[in-house]
Amino acid sequence: MGTTSRLLRLVSLLSTRPVWTCRELAEHMAVTDRTVRRDIARLRDLGYGIESDPGPWGGYRLSPGTRLPPLVLDDEEALAVAIGLRSAALSGALGVDQAALSALLKLRQSLPRRLAGRLGELDATLAHTPRSEEPQISPHRLLELATACRAGMRTELSYRDRMGRLTIRHVDPYRLVHTGLRWYFVARDVGRDEWRTFRADRVTGTRTTAEPTELVDPPDAASLVSRSIASVVYPVYATVRLPLPMDRALAVVPPTVGAHAPDGPDATVVEIGGNDVEQLADYLLGLGTPLRVLSTDAVREALLRRTRALLEANR
Repeated sequence: MGTTSRLLRLVSLLSTRPVWTCRELAEHMAVTDRTVRRDIARLRDLGYGIESDPGPWGGYRLSPGTRLPPLVLDDEEALAVAIGLRSAALSGALGVDQAALSALLKLRQSLPRRLAGRLGELDATLAHTPRSEEPQISPHRLLELATACRAGMRTELSYRDRMGRLTIRHVDPYRLVHTGLRWYFVARDVGRDEWRTFRADRVTGTRTTAEPTELVDPPDAASLVSRSIASVVYPVYATVRLPLPMDRALAVVPPTVGAHAPDGPDATVVEIGGNDVEQLADYLLGLGTPLRVLSTDAVREALLRRTRALLEANR
């Protein structure tokens, strides 16, 4: 057994019982007592807290805060992981299953008191807006789709479309794309021989086949998702002119929301779809930037009604 494998085996054994004597560890690993003592010293150098009791009946044990081998994080890495897990749990980016929150609690339990206290102080200073109520994907389904992308095998996809109809698609998985609080699964639809995007929360099941994927000239997955979202047909559209260059306009109205076209070097025309004129007026007012509604008249009038009401309420 190589040194690395032996160290991992040693940490695994130490995690299974409160205390091990040197002789017990040596017998389980088929090495000498001297090798065990040398490996314990190596683990301590790597940052594992291993306590020992002297005497013939003494032994080794993992200190509190080192029950998650073989991951070793320095202070800044642990801080970054904890913040990321907290954000994922509260934003709902991984769905209604509290996997991120559970992982965060396990991480904090395994940390030394010094670092746990530091994270607790930081945690008290962070705040999040309420999570979206839109449908979310469970971590299990997300992992299932990610595995399909990595496997490189054709997959049978059970998918519920926007009308609620359950369909079976044979796809060549490619990428997962996260935008806002929603995940999209990018794959080549074998039956239609075209690249498609699927809302991950509408996937009801996957089954990997024995056929390898054929990823010929794959697209930019993020751009494909942006175009797909922007091309959804809405009952009502508004065309507005923003006095902003294209790069700044894209920051105000994301490409997943509207279709952008430059109008000279300092302005951009954006077409935005919505379910009704009132929803569009609310969205435009919330942009917090000067704009001119080019069409439709109904959206312009709804926007004017809201601005007049605000003026009256603040006279």
